[in-house]
Amino acid sequence: MGIISFFVVIFIAFIVVWNYSYQEGLEEAYTPIIETPTGNFIPAERGVFLRFDNTTINYSSMPVDENHQRTLDDYYKNRAYPGAPPSIPHPVKEERSFGGNTCIQCHQKGGFVEKFNAYAPVTPHPEMVNCRQCHVTKNTSATFRDFAFAKMQPPKVGEGANNAMPGSPPMIPHHLQMRESCIACHAGPSAPKEIRVTHPERVNCRQCHLPQTSISTPQIDTSAFLRQFDQLNEK
Repeated sequence: MGIISFFVVIFIAFIVVWNYSYQEGLEEAYTPIIETPTGNFIPAERGVFLRFDNTTINYSSMPVDENHQRTLDDYYKNRAYPGAPPSIPHPVKEERSFGGNTCIQCHQKGGFVEKFNAYAPVTPHPEMVNCRQCHVTKNTSATFRDFAFAKMQPPKVGEGANNAMPGSPPMIPHHLQMRESCIACHAGPSAPKEIRVTHPERVNCRQCHLPQTSISTPQIDTSAFLRQFDQLNEK
């Protein structure tokens, strides 16, 4: 009886293991989702596509208003240095106003503003409604005292080693911090005419254009200023 019971237990265990393996094999294969991305990523890149789809604006068929062109020089004159937040070139109604109440009304989707006779530039980060935290009004161009600070020159359009080969897509010659939405500066009537892209309908810019990491600029530790990953921008 002992030997027979032993073989019965072995047989039952075999049936249980085989049935479990068979049921596991019937489950569909899946790809595990990585919750926290690592490496050099753009936190709000997903938001770029959502904002582009929700604007209902056909940039590719939009006519060019020759009388209200914004130049690249005007684009950089409104910044203390390349990559700096642009100053507010017009009066504001309230000094402590927030973007959700005032700025976003014009700068979330752009459009022509009769009061200023210009097209409102589209912000690349409309989810950050406290605009006055970084953008300030320009009251004067004078300084309190002389100093030796030299303003860094912005990258030139079409100059330098900005292409891997002739005819290839140009690389991104600037940092992507706070400029995750490419179409904000490179498409639409408010975009500087020198850098207005010819194919705004292809919103996956990073598929062909990559950041240029070999730019010969002074090495500055900017880790304290970079936007860190958070679940809010990724959802």
